[in-house]
Amino acid sequence: VVAAIDFSRRVSGWVIPVLIILALSYILILGEYLPGVFRAASLPLDDVLFRTVYNDEGLFGILANISSSNITLFMIFGGFLVISGASDFVIEVSKVVAGRIRGGSAFVAVLSSALTGTISGSAVANTASTGVITIPLMKSSGFRGRFAGGVEAAASTGGQLMPPIMGAGAFVMASYTAIPYSTIVSVSIVPAVIYFLSVASAVRIEAVKYRVGEGIDMSVSRAKILAGALTFIIPLTVMIYFLMAGVTPSFAASASIAVLIGVSWVAWLIGRLMGIEELQANVMNLKRIVEACLAGMRGGILTAILLVAIGVINNAIVTSGIGNGFSLMIAQWSQGSIVLAIVLIGLASLVLGMGLPVTASYIILAILCAPALAGILADTIITEKLVNGLADPMQAALFMLVESPHVAKVATGMTMEEASSLMSAVPFEVAMTMRPMLVEAEVLTGFLLVAHLIIFWLSQDSNVTPPVCLAAFTAAGIAKSPPMATGFQAWKAAKGLYVVPLLFAYTPLVNGTALEICQIGFFALFGIYATNAMIARYAEGPMAIWYWPVLIIGAGLSFWPLNLLFNILGAIAVLAIIFHSNRCNKVHSQH
Repeated sequence: VVAAIDFSRRVSGWVIPVLIILALSYILILGEYLPGVFRAASLPLDDVLFRTVYNDEGLFGILANISSSNITLFMIFGGFLVISGASDFVIEVSKVVAGRIRGGSAFVAVLSSALTGTISGSAVANTASTGVITIPLMKSSGFRGRFAGGVEAAASTGGQLMPPIMGAGAFVMASYTAIPYSTIVSVSIVPAVIYFLSVASAVRIEAVKYRVGEGIDMSVSRAKILAGALTFIIPLTVMIYFLMAGVTPSFAASASIAVLIGVSWVAWLIGRLMGIEELQANVMNLKRIVEACLAGMRGGILTAILLVAIGVINNAIVTSGIGNGFSLMIAQWSQGSIVLAIVLIGLASLVLGMGLPVTASYIILAILCAPALAGILADTIITEKLVNGLADPMQAALFMLVESPHVAKVATGMTMEEASSLMSAVPFEVAMTMRPMLVEAEVLTGFLLVAHLIIFWLSQDSNVTPPVCLAAFTAAGIAKSPPMATGFQAWKAAKGLYVVPLLFAYTPLVNGTALEICQIGFFALFGIYATNAMIARYAEGPMAIWYWPVLIIGAGLSFWPLNLLFNILGAIAVLAIIFHSNRCNKVHSQH
């Protein structure tokens, strides 16, 4: 325990050590003096220490196992990708895709951060690695320094949301929900695309508004593309195939490392035969293999120490039962409102994120908030059933002990307002017992996944939201721009972190069919562009007064869940503003 306190202090400051001390004090002494749902019995010291060390929720339990069996191997795989020249490949490919678009240097930042996110899984590491190339490139093409840093921070934050690795969060999520890792990764593809395209739309508006990105050398090194293509594409494809095939993540990572080493030697042989020096430069010989392993393990140290140290806090939460108390508090404060619950969780994640790394923030919030949020989502199904009436006498009998005048209508049906009032009167403990009896197990599992994804996405906001935004501050150092101004630009560019969780909650973006997911994702892009235009007060040209109501209506209709007519009307409204503002801007430029 002393080592956990000291090591976590060395890698992340004093916040986690203080939380560890408070957590231990809570179950040793403080719990019996607290009021209400936070009151807990004090335990003997030897009992607390035994539970801390040997419980599945303790120091060397589930979280530590995730780090040792999965995350470290993926970090080492990331080290192999970097040492084998994959980073250069990512930058050059991004230039090919976006180099000829207005503001293309910023699109390079978005694309390279999306691809590099599959390597690092860390927003700060992503910002530091790609930012040294992309931020000066953006500034040289005419972007403001604060915007260049903000875009890089926002795009790098998306690296943690980008399948197939998704940082440490996806592994933790799979352990807590018992949902296969491959399922979590597959449902995260479309949301990640929405996020990166939302950042790209902010870039487009900025580039048009300030007329940047013209006359800049975006020449591509074909040699670097050729050299990195084999060692990036083939191993990553192997990893994705194995993950989708259902093998363990550790096996997938190990197999990908072995394939990468083999491919690097094939590339070396081709380079020797064809006289291409770039193909020979990144062969994974013994020295490079050692470098890659060391680079990966250095990156994994932070996560390993954090996951082991948080085990102390996790054990205290489980042992004391404070998690149920916290869930009860969120359920009471939100009054059954999903939006209010998401806002409360977002505020909690922002406060925690000021002192905790993203993974640690997600774990603590998942333990405390996920059951309450999943319950609120499940209650929407029960409310719909109450409106239609419960024909099953056993199900109807579950409400007999609830103090509400609407209980008499449980079997016959009631209005939506009456059903909502009845559900709000159900005690928290009773609701937890009722939900498995009224909602199918598969649906409950889907809501649990939605709750964890919402919390996972919201936990990323501390990277880009002032006053403490580590990724934005890292980018500000590279861009030599004011840290808080850069953080504000990052927050504006990363608004997808708040839009997508609402889509998780109110649409079948996670649990729908492939067609439904594609429809939601496609039309959401129009809504996000409209939101970006209103925040920037600029579309493809200056905003006329009549643009505002059209964009507001267009965004609302574009986000409307699974109403194709409304979605098409919303998209038409947004496109009309885009074309009209673009034409007016061209006429104004000519004059």
